[in-house]
Amino acid sequence: MLLDLSVLDSVMAMDLKCDEFRAYVQARGPALLRVAYQLTGHPADAEDLLQSALAKTYLAWDRIQDRTALDGYVRRAMVNINISWWRQRKLEEYPSEELPEPAPPDAHGHDEVHELLEDALSRLPARMRAAIVLRYYEDMTEPEIAETLGVSVGTVKSSMSRGMAKLRGELVPSGR
Repeated sequence: MLLDLSVLDSVMAMDLKCDEFRAYVQARGPALLRVAYQLTGHPADAEDLLQSALAKTYLAWDRIQDRTALDGYVRRAMVNINISWWRQRKLEEYPSEELPEPAPPDAHGHDEVHELLEDALSRLPARMRAAIVLRYYEDMTEPEIAETLGVSVGTVKSSMSRGMAKLRGELVPSGR
């Protein structure tokens, strides 16, 4: 039986792709999960968001020439997917007569200030929240955020300014 070398080459290339991708996810996964959590505000949603973004990244792996831009690619995918999910949920959610049961205490041990900040962030519109998370949690510049979100730098500045004003209004006691 003759072995087709093109098939062998394809298999070897797939193994290399899998190994590269696996190494990337192991190295950057925790940091990307933190970004996903800040975008969604929920641990399970963050895991789903990151998994979806990584699936898109894996499918595009061969087309991504600049491996140093992988984080930007994944962050952009997370922002796009999160906005898409937000739009879908907005269409599917309706107010109800019953109040939900209170959530159990947070098992992650976040302090009260962190919880207040996360709660305030979760109430911001998606673009404002994304701009603030990318700036202050990911330490991205305004041009990088603009590129990631697909908007102008002016829009980023406006979103961040309005978002920070809303956060201040909720978090800073009046009279200060």
